[in-house]
Amino acid sequence: MIAEGADIIDVGGESTRPGSEPVSEARELERVVPVIAALSRLPGALVSVDTTKARVAAESIAAGAQVINDISALRGDPGMGRVAAETGAGVVLMHMLGSPKSMQENPVYGDVVAEIAAFLKERMAAAAAAGIAREAVVVDPGFGFGKTVEHNLAILGRLREFESLGRPLLVGPSRKSFIGKILGGLPPEDRLEGTGAVVALAIAGGAAVIRVHDVEAMVRVGKVVNAVLKPAG
Repeated sequence: MIAEGADIIDVGGESTRPGSEPVSEARELERVVPVIAALSRLPGALVSVDTTKARVAAESIAAGAQVINDISALRGDPGMGRVAAETGAGVVLMHMLGSPKSMQENPVYGDVVAEIAAFLKERMAAAAAAGIAREAVVVDPGFGFGKTVEHNLAILGRLREFESLGRPLLVGPSRKSFIGKILGGLPPEDRLEGTGAVVALAIAGGAAVIRVHDVEAMVRVGKVVNAVLKPAG
């Protein structure tokens, strides 16, 4: 991934796909800490840990991770804010409706973008109250985490509205089910082109960080989009 152009390697030990079951703290530690320790020794590797557990975050940072990617936006563990503040790690605050096990059962919003923006603003305030520096925070609208196809498309089309939060925007649409549904039910391994289209639109919409599976292909997409948006000279 680093050779293909990834700036950050995101390491997680607990699946958060729809319907997934949580794993124990011990199992998550067993899965992620040795990987992070090994990755952090590689030149050019900035590592993030994808977890909602404070102890997993703390031990991952001790092993070399520099970012906490928390899909619960500090709600999953009361100690997470303290860990982030004390270590000075970067923090990704993501919107999720419900939990991974139930989030796709019947997600309902009035105005999906306005409600997500309000949630992220509130979580930014909670992060500040925990002592986390504003400059350490990145926000993520949570594609696929308690959203229908229509919700995801609305978020994609209105990404610029999240600029009001004043922090960089991370998006993670790679291979998500809404892309498969748009393309007639294609499985994850056949969603490369659909993912590329969404990534291009997300970059054009102001996303600063894109979380993907297919690094080399999406780096190429990003280079072309940025050449259009920011022509040389």
